[in-house]
Amino acid sequence: MHLPNMSSLSQESSQLFKIPDLTSDILLLNFDAPSSPSIDINLSSSPVGSHSLGWGLGWYPGNQSSSMVIKDPAARSTQVFTDSLTDWSNFRSNIFFCKIRGAESDYNQSETQPFSRSFAGADWLFMHNGDLDKQALTKVYQGDSRLLEPIGTTDSELAFCNLLARMEKHGARSLSDVDPVEILSWFQRFDQFGSADMYLSDGQTICCFQGTQSPKPLRYARLLPPNNLQSLSSGTVNVVVDNAHDTFRTALVVTSAQFSHGQWTTMQPGQMIMANRGKIIWNSANNEPKWTPLPKIISAPDEPYLSRVLHPSRAPQVQMSPSASTGSSLVQDFVTTPRTITQSMGGRSLSCRTFDVTHSTHYEYREPVEHSTHLFRLMPTHDLVQEVLHSKLSLTAGAEEIQFEDVFGNQSVHCEIAMPYKSLTVTATSRVKLFQTPPDDHGVLLRQTSIPLIWMPWQRQMMLPYLLPPELPESQLRELTNYAMSFVERNDYNLLRTIEDINTSIYNDFEYVSGSTKNSTTPFDVYASRKGVCQDFANLFICLARLLSLPARYRMGYIYTGANYENKIQSEASHAWAEVYLPYVGWRGFDPTNGCRANQDHVRVACGRNYIDATPTSGTIYKGGGFETLRVDVKMTEVLE
Repeated sequence: MHLPNMSSLSQESSQLFKIPDLTSDILLLNFDAPSSPSIDINLSSSPVGSHSLGWGLGWYPGNQSSSMVIKDPAARSTQVFTDSLTDWSNFRSNIFFCKIRGAESDYNQSETQPFSRSFAGADWLFMHNGDLDKQALTKVYQGDSRLLEPIGTTDSELAFCNLLARMEKHGARSLSDVDPVEILSWFQRFDQFGSADMYLSDGQTICCFQGTQSPKPLRYARLLPPNNLQSLSSGTVNVVVDNAHDTFRTALVVTSAQFSHGQWTTMQPGQMIMANRGKIIWNSANNEPKWTPLPKIISAPDEPYLSRVLHPSRAPQVQMSPSASTGSSLVQDFVTTPRTITQSMGGRSLSCRTFDVTHSTHYEYREPVEHSTHLFRLMPTHDLVQEVLHSKLSLTAGAEEIQFEDVFGNQSVHCEIAMPYKSLTVTATSRVKLFQTPPDDHGVLLRQTSIPLIWMPWQRQMMLPYLLPPELPESQLRELTNYAMSFVERNDYNLLRTIEDINTSIYNDFEYVSGSTKNSTTPFDVYASRKGVCQDFANLFICLARLLSLPARYRMGYIYTGANYENKIQSEASHAWAEVYLPYVGWRGFDPTNGCRANQDHVRVACGRNYIDATPTSGTIYKGGGFETLRVDVKMTEVLE
């Protein structure tokens, strides 16, 4: 953006204003859910001189729109009462602003940071670490409202009022209403007048800007369980999350203080980050900063949706019966098979892919097995978007077989083996064709786009098996609910963005470790340890979705890793992901192990409420057997036609 007459102001400012040394520090804590950290401010080693006094602390009690700020502009010693705040019920928030030193000897309460202002129905918090040329800043101040006039005399508060004035001129009520690139340009204006390290929050979202003339660099780090309980220590402040209720909190810390340990990223001069609920949601350091606005509801099209994506020769044919000419009825034929859709709404060709899948399970026993039963769910799903060209199941032992469809729609085979055997190999081979489908049109009004979803009574009854979370202690379910709601609030209750955020966050914040869990591992165990395998990540995703009243089910299948996935291990056995039912859309797959939606790399086989309903092989040995050795081999290759 081009700023009118700013170059002359900048040159004048640089000639008259000299940035003094910086002795103060700023600290931001942003949690994924309300927390009560212990913050110990140490001013005993404060240098004597300009801006070396005082401290201030601001937060949003109970995550309400109203903030609370306490500050002491004249403090020099360690006799501050922050220790007592930890036991105070109101000292609990997901946002904490802390300013350490930075006050002059003649400063009063109105001139000590952080600053708080009411704007658009919420309290906003602001901190500034540095000095600006107030004379030059006054010349570009655009506040016309008396409600946005500074109370004190500091350059920092004037910059704060300037930012709110720009919000007002923009017609915005929150930071999420403004393109981050626009907000960045506002901070860049201040950067011409001195050191402009700034934090700004509307109670939900936080902006952090690192000035190009800053004497102290800003650094940030994310604290994830189980390593979030280590104390952060510097010469002026110690921070520790030691409340028993906050054991599993995730926190983003942005500070100018030099903490002794942690994996810190130093912000670049002129960089701005935006955060919400412990996660960076926008970063200007990316080569091409992009901002994805919330999907907007669009009016229903005049023509049927399918007619806009079908090949012209396959467009729906509308036929009028004789009585239709009088307006009494309309007969319309729709092509509903996705395989007939050859183009997306944007005109892009839709392709299909074919795969050969071989799933081999080999059992070895120390003693002969004389009688056993087995249940196999190894035949891929056959429906409108996935076509099974052929499928074969073979066993190395004679068995009495019953093929059936279970209550979840899975093609299943029950086998009873009455002949003795010491080894058994079960091999399923299939050739499957996957059809690409156009993106879902969420502009249709019946397709709900916000949380909570509204269900008809019969819909809720039919979806009840997929709405019940696993049986866990209430304390664990409450903790997982807080975690789930952090995604909802970070995405302004938008349905699709919340689901995508859960999917990518599990991928980014959890570690894939083979053999780290077992079948009895619960979603809370995975949440606490932050590691697992595909089955665990799918179970956690499903649990979080159900706690938000989103129907979710377990999906077992295969994934073709090819050259596009870093984790090749997941293709050596059956893969697991989650599916969410979206109103008037249907079941849609999300793969938290890879942070993507289920696509043409995913072959669907079986589904159910959980792993037990969709396990590929299971059985019971009634006599014999002893010690068992199991080996599973899956091979998936693409057939190039």
